[in-house]
Amino acid sequence: MKNIVLETKLVSEITGSFLVPTYQRGYRWGKEEVERLLDDILSNGKNSYSLQPIVVKKTNSEYELIDGQQRLTTIYLIYLYMYKKSGSFIKKAKFTLKYETREDSEEFLKNLDMSKRESNIDYYFMCQAYETISEWFSNQPDETVAMTNINTYFSENVKVIWYEIDEFEDPKALFIRLNSGKIPLTSAELVKAMFLSSASYSQLNPEKREEIAMQWDIIEKELHDEKLWFFLTNNSAKTYQTRIDLILDMVVEKPNNTKDKYYTFFRFDKMKKELTPSYTLVNIWNKIQNSFLILKDWYENHELYHKIGYLIASNTLTLTEIFEISKNKTKKEFLSELNNEITNSIRINVNYGELSYKKDSDKISRLLLLFNIESVRQNGEQTQWFPFEKFKFEKDGKNVWSLEHIHAQNPQWSYDKKIWKEWLESHLISIKSLNNDENLSLIKEIEVAIINENLTENDFNILKEQIIRKLSVGGNTEYVDSISNLALLNAKNNSALSNSTFDVKRNNIIKMDQEGNFIPFCTKMVFLKYYTPSNASQLHFWGQADRIAYIQKINNVLRDYLTETIEIMEDTRNAE
Repeated sequence: MKNIVLETKLVSEITGSFLVPTYQRGYRWGKEEVERLLDDILSNGKNSYSLQPIVVKKTNSEYELIDGQQRLTTIYLIYLYMYKKSGSFIKKAKFTLKYETREDSEEFLKNLDMSKRESNIDYYFMCQAYETISEWFSNQPDETVAMTNINTYFSENVKVIWYEIDEFEDPKALFIRLNSGKIPLTSAELVKAMFLSSASYSQLNPEKREEIAMQWDIIEKELHDEKLWFFLTNNSAKTYQTRIDLILDMVVEKPNNTKDKYYTFFRFDKMKKELTPSYTLVNIWNKIQNSFLILKDWYENHELYHKIGYLIASNTLTLTEIFEISKNKTKKEFLSELNNEITNSIRINVNYGELSYKKDSDKISRLLLLFNIESVRQNGEQTQWFPFEKFKFEKDGKNVWSLEHIHAQNPQWSYDKKIWKEWLESHLISIKSLNNDENLSLIKEIEVAIINENLTENDFNILKEQIIRKLSVGGNTEYVDSISNLALLNAKNNSALSNSTFDVKRNNIIKMDQEGNFIPFCTKMVFLKYYTPSNASQLHFWGQADRIAYIQKINNVLRDYLTETIEIMEDTRNAE
């Protein structure tokens, strides 16, 4: 990168002669693209506005235009229209363009002879773009004011990223990367070039530039550790072309809603332009590196890892927001702030026991996520760390987490005979495990139904009701949609279990765990009856004693965050 030139330029400052080489297609912007550019510039007004990078290679007295041809040609045509319409009051562009495939293209663009529009496809599109520009200006409330404003914005507000590549770099190969491969320059590449390009020579000696390049690569490599990455963000790796972008965005406090893809680079470019003898490029780099080291410290601290991890995983706060909270605080003050944010994240206006699956699934999911993470944290750092990388992303794609009924009291059914028989087969195992002679006739009926090619819906429903009664506990069913009967599970796994009774779900959960599927810690404990005292445990059922023990555990684990204890909202007179 030693001979790279990287800077921001106002549109009015673009000068020189540009050659569009033969390896590029010609000018092809249509009405929609031209109007969008003008609309964006006008609506943005006097705010700073950045266009896509202009990537060039200096060759003798001209620039080979590698990327930005469509936009630069359109800007040229806008200037040409304003020059002609204003009677030369508004000046032409300070640059010229020529297409290597069209010998007279430079002269054609200077005057835009409409009689030649049909002579080739490039001229056709250029003339069409010029007509679109003319129509756009004529449709403005006051065309003269609109031209004056656009000209002013080009001189004061609208910038391009000027990226002049090294003389030894292959421009055609770079063009293919930027266009055919649809891999644009990233903010991270541009920020890195800011430190390593020729403009940095006055502040950074060769050894320091080499050190920064090495440290940059180390940070990028460390961020490819999935455990670290998914602790810091909910975004998959595909969101960023280089992962260091996450750190750079955080340092400049990039807003979530910005549409400017180069926002981060422009913020660093602004820092560079404001350098003083006491605040140099070295200070900017140290800020980036120290910010990363703070994140690593959080990652390696068992308590911070789980509390920050929860706030990010639950979408309560972003990494940038948490980083901002941490500034100028002692560790004790920072922890106190995190605890307040966690408490507020699950604060509700009703009794927690009144939360219902049908109305409050998001609130219950967040509460159970915190229960899982806190349970792991409170076990101590020598035992477990919650695996955010498994919770957020697996090999088969992004996880979607949902609430699983621990015991499905009123399952929903399709009219697929194959599904009925699979359900009967899975529950036959549980009925047999009861080891009760009075179930022999039911077992026989199930076995006959499984091989019956003419099994009817009515026959299945009769058997289903008998099985559910055998594998359920008596009493009321108000608890079914309450938190005492809900656990977190991957939606993919949930769909395979949704119609099953507790015992069948238990067996399937164990099988999934053995096959390497990620089962959240507390969900696993529920189906292993870990929370239920042994003298009250019934292996095949999820009863009131289980629900009470489950809620007591949640209350105990989350006692520092709950604004009131969770009460089981059911009729205790019907105790099993």
